[in-house]
Amino acid sequence: MTSLRTTTALAALAAGLAAPASAQDAFAIPEIVVSANIGETEASRTGASVSVLDAAEIEKTGETRLIDILTRLPGVAITSNGPLGGVAGVTIRGVSRNYVKVLFDGIDIADPSGPQVAYDFGRLTRFGLDRVEVLRGSQSAVYGSQAVAGVISLGTALPDTVGTEQRAAIEAGSYETLSGSYSFGTRTETGALGLTLSHLRTEGFSAANEDDGNTEADGYEATRLSVRGEALAGDVTLTFAGFAERSEGDYDEGFGSTVFDGTPDDVSEATSRGLRLGAEFDALGLSHEIALSGFRIDRTLSGTNGFGAFEFDYVGERDSLSWTAARQIGAGRLSFGADATRESYGNDFGFGAAGEEFTTTGIFAEYDVALSDALDVTATLRHDDHSAFGGYLTGRLAAAWRAGPDTIVRFSAGTGFRAPSGYELADPFAGNPDLTPEESRSVDLGIEHRFGAEGMIRATLFDIETDDLIDYSFATFTYQQVPGTTKRRGLELEARQAVTPGLTLSGAYTYTDAENPVGVGGAWSTEVGRHQLALGLDAVLSDRLTASIGLLHVVDRPTLPDYTVANATVTYDLGNAAEAYLRVENLADEDYELVDGYGTSGRAFYVGLRKSF
Repeated sequence: MTSLRTTTALAALAAGLAAPASAQDAFAIPEIVVSANIGETEASRTGASVSVLDAAEIEKTGETRLIDILTRLPGVAITSNGPLGGVAGVTIRGVSRNYVKVLFDGIDIADPSGPQVAYDFGRLTRFGLDRVEVLRGSQSAVYGSQAVAGVISLGTALPDTVGTEQRAAIEAGSYETLSGSYSFGTRTETGALGLTLSHLRTEGFSAANEDDGNTEADGYEATRLSVRGEALAGDVTLTFAGFAERSEGDYDEGFGSTVFDGTPDDVSEATSRGLRLGAEFDALGLSHEIALSGFRIDRTLSGTNGFGAFEFDYVGERDSLSWTAARQIGAGRLSFGADATRESYGNDFGFGAAGEEFTTTGIFAEYDVALSDALDVTATLRHDDHSAFGGYLTGRLAAAWRAGPDTIVRFSAGTGFRAPSGYELADPFAGNPDLTPEESRSVDLGIEHRFGAEGMIRATLFDIETDDLIDYSFATFTYQQVPGTTKRRGLELEARQAVTPGLTLSGAYTYTDAENPVGVGGAWSTEVGRHQLALGLDAVLSDRLTASIGLLHVVDRPTLPDYTVANATVTYDLGNAAEAYLRVENLADEDYELVDGYGTSGRAFYVGLRKSF
């Protein structure tokens, strides 16, 4: 995240916006990405494939679930077990969600208590999010285990200039849905604070598909508080970020590939919280950052099954300490450091508790150098030592060549690994202590060309392979290593262009070719279409009225039919920094599934009001 010193520098540069056009060009602020390398990097100087959504792009359609917004991006597909609150995941380039590392203001929020360590996007809304970065390809050299498919970095807002700003929003609509949020931000000469409080309640629809005779609605309710800040204490910048969330939702029972309403008392409850404390300072000719972070989730599944009433309790914890140092060496920047993570999980099914704890220590180094005015190269190495399986070395090489004033060629190649989860290793029923890490290789090559300030087109070829996949065996009823190589390769296309001064067309297309070894079951069998096309049309209809239409077309899924779903939003500027909007989801009332047996929303209407002050 951007430090106070960096923010101050950007604010000074932003003052040039009030100057004549020639001066503005001289003081243009380049786009910065925080996820591509160990340190912040100009977007034009990284060879990694990364997409960025800013606050305006996150908010423009008014969609509640973040996953519905992420489908606009190339290479990104979603799975969802029903309505809000149902288990949902994000795949990148056809690789399952447990291979995607997810960070919230720098806090690793993947759940260690599940069978695989993964983040459940089903509870995450867009409220309070100011920035989303999606980094594609194997990134273990930068982020360690799990970052095989890529990394999703979520960031909340801090004011850029001195002063106070507030924002409130409320929305109501179909399925008796009501949501609201309030954000507060303030900045002084020596610090900044930002927080967001949100609440959502919905009666929902049946998680098990209604077409299969399921009629019980599955509701959901959640409250979330997030906070972020920074303060200048002498020559040290102190940073902190945290969140707490409490949620409760109904779910439908399943056995194998069959999903059904079952009993009406099945409830999933979860409490999660995270905290990150950091310090940035200069000493001994180096820029240092020290960070301490923690995450905990407590989950309970309760209800009634064929054996009677049940209550299953799960807990997952993660604590991390990291140190990073950097300095300029000639035309390049050397970054290096170390980190340590303790991760644990536990469960109690009413007949005895089980759990396990693992530690991982890592050392890393990265050299980012400008070989010429047009060519930047980044080399990264990392070594991790896991308490259960020992050491593992990963690397990445990335390059960005600015072939012309508006053209960038990018290349990235990296290795990755996924350590077995605590459940896979140590569960008393399904665990296998002999498992070893899955190993991966990833290569992508892309070219990007820009047309003026807004237009662009980007094409990226990608190839990712994983050996020794871990999957559940119905022959041994334990997790086993699958011999062979799992492959995903394909093409990503992305474009945006102003057709007229008030009409902008955007699109993202992904072709994914999948190849699995014999015996692979649930681990990589996600229903990702061979072809996925997302189209967007943004129109300025008058001085106060704007409209946005989005369409998603998915073709050639392994077992499920093709589908096309369209959403639309019309927004009216009320003046005084207030606006009202009408959102229609699933305009054509398409009947489709994202996961076999689970339902999706029919045509739904939502109205909202938001105001800044």
